[in-house]
Amino acid sequence: MRGPGPTSVVRSAEMPSYSLSYLKQLESESMYIMREVAAEFKNPVMLYSVGKDSSVMVRIAQKAFHPAKIPFPLMHVDTGFKFPEMYAFRDGFCRDIDVTLIVERNEEWIAKGCHPLKMGVDKCCSYLKTGALLEALNKHGFDAAIGGARREEEKSRAKERVFSLRDRFGQWDPKNQRPELWDLYNTRINEGESVRVFPLSNWTEQDIWQYIKIEKIPIVPIYFALEREVIRRQGILIPVSSCSLVEDSNQLKTDEEKIETVSCRFRSLGCIPCTGAIPSRASVIDDIIGEVRAAKKSERENRVIDLTSDSSMEQKKKEGYF
Repeated sequence: MRGPGPTSVVRSAEMPSYSLSYLKQLESESMYIMREVAAEFKNPVMLYSVGKDSSVMVRIAQKAFHPAKIPFPLMHVDTGFKFPEMYAFRDGFCRDIDVTLIVERNEEWIAKGCHPLKMGVDKCCSYLKTGALLEALNKHGFDAAIGGARREEEKSRAKERVFSLRDRFGQWDPKNQRPELWDLYNTRINEGESVRVFPLSNWTEQDIWQYIKIEKIPIVPIYFALEREVIRRQGILIPVSSCSLVEDSNQLKTDEEKIETVSCRFRSLGCIPCTGAIPSRASVIDDIIGEVRAAKKSERENRVIDLTSDSSMEQKKKEGYF
């Protein structure tokens, strides 16, 4: 058998490499998914929660459609309970990148004083998150909503397709999902139906932080560790300063709970009453990446919304939650 001749060896040495790094492959896949959404749906929207995953989604959308603007608006479903740092970051970030931002709130239940400590986490979430989201999608006639959920972060999200069908009531049936063989996506929907699209499905928490580092993506500063006054409640660190903004002094702590100062940061961001901090000294992104590599628990370990029952997130998603 003859081996390759000298000419083929020279050509092989001159050919550029087209192999992509692992992160570049993920980025390429996410860009392809966003372009599919823009091409196949009449009125898509990107759900913007202000967290790290949303920041990565926005950067990928910018690159996917460059030099044009992002061809769909960003929508923040605001419960009124977000951290002040999140509101400040949201407004400044969206203004700086010149993107259309829609903010939707369930003003009826906010005015009624809906609060997880008064009504329970599930009911509060149903009104201020799920209800507000479904109303907003109907109000604007959005037929596709792009979200930053990842399969790695929570077990019910691990079940979900990249293009996840919702019925005319915005509900999800996990036992009736479309196949996505060979990354072929079915974008056909009947009148009244919609889809949730998850371009970061195959990313991990570590991928997100490494991409933020490489791309120098701005993020909400409370992701970094600081000395904070906290209360330990069911193993979760509850920051006193932020809780005092949404709870009256009688609700803030019980007689048995003591205020202590702990170096901590937020691993994921949500509503103040339902989001705890974790002990940490990570003040730069490299420290956070090191923490994530060593972590033995889910990044949502301090989100009370996930802890009400074993299937709490799946039930919320069936009802229309993000």
